[in-house]
Amino acid sequence: MIVQNARDINIIMALAVLMLTGCASHQPTPSNSFTLPTTEFTVHSSIPYSPDSWPASLFADLYVPAVAGNAPVVLMAHGGGWERRSRADMTWIAEALASQGFAVLNVDYRFAPEYTFPAQLHDLQVARRWITQNAADFGLDADRVSGFGFSSGAHLMALLATVASTDSDLNTPHGGPDTRLQAVVAGGLPSDLSAFGSGRLLRQFLGSDPKADPERYQQASPISHVSASTPPFFLFHGAMDMMVPFTQTEGFSQSLADNKVYHEVYKMHLRGHITSFLTAGKAVDSAAQFLARHQDP
Repeated sequence: MIVQNARDINIIMALAVLMLTGCASHQPTPSNSFTLPTTEFTVHSSIPYSPDSWPASLFADLYVPAVAGNAPVVLMAHGGGWERRSRADMTWIAEALASQGFAVLNVDYRFAPEYTFPAQLHDLQVARRWITQNAADFGLDADRVSGFGFSSGAHLMALLATVASTDSDLNTPHGGPDTRLQAVVAGGLPSDLSAFGSGRLLRQFLGSDPKADPERYQQASPISHVSASTPPFFLFHGAMDMMVPFTQTEGFSQSLADNKVYHEVYKMHLRGHITSFLTAGKAVDSAAQFLARHQDP
C-alpha cells in the first residue's frame, strides 16, 4: 500500500485499531456474560494512605460510585518496573471500573532502588488495611475488596493476594488474613522472577543477583505462593510481549490449575507489553464482569 496523504494514514490507523480490538482469546469463556450498569462517581484525589510513621508519604486516588449501599472495592497498582511511573497511568481503568459500580483505590508505592523488596508489598498491605479502616467514611464494603494491577503492579497485587492466604513470612508485620483479596485482575504479570535472569530492574528491586540469592527471587515470585486458598484470577497478557513473556502467565495459570483455583486467561494476540495495556479496553470490560461475579464475601 502506498500512503499518499493524511486521510490514508487515518484509515490505516483505524484498520489497525479494529484488528487489535477484535484479536483476543478468552479461556474459559464465561457463559453468563452481562453488561454492568453505568453510574456516576466521585473522585477524592491524593488521599494520604500510609501511616504517619511510614518511611515515605504515600497517596492514592479514591473513586466512589453513586450506588445504593456500600460499594465493592478494587485496590489498584500501576506498572513501571518497580522504579517509576505513577497512579495516573491507571486513571482510565479506574474511571471505567468506577462507572460500573466499583469503588477504586488507585495507589502509588515506593520505588527501587531507594526502597527494595518487600517495601512495595508492605505499601499495598497497608493500603488494603486503609480500606478497612476508612470504609465507613466513604461508603466502601471492606468485605468485598479485589485487586487490579498491570506489569510490576500486577506482580505486587498477585503477591499480596497469594501471600495473604498463606503463613508466609511476608505477612509479617503488615499482612495476614486482614489483607486478603476476593479476586485479582493481573495484566502482563511477571509471576516467576527467577526466570528473567539478572536484569537491572530486578537487581535493583530485590537488591541482589539471582545467582547469589536465588531464594530471594523465589520468595518475591507470586507463583511460589499459590495454594488452594489463592483467590480467583483474571489474567490478561499480550501474546507478543517481549518484556514479560506470555509464558509467565501460562506458568501462573498452570499453577492455579494445579491448585484448583478458578481463573480466566484473556490472551491478546498481536500485542506486546505496552500495546496490551494501551488497547486493553475489552479486556478491562471482561475483567469488570469477572470482578462482579466474585463479589460475594
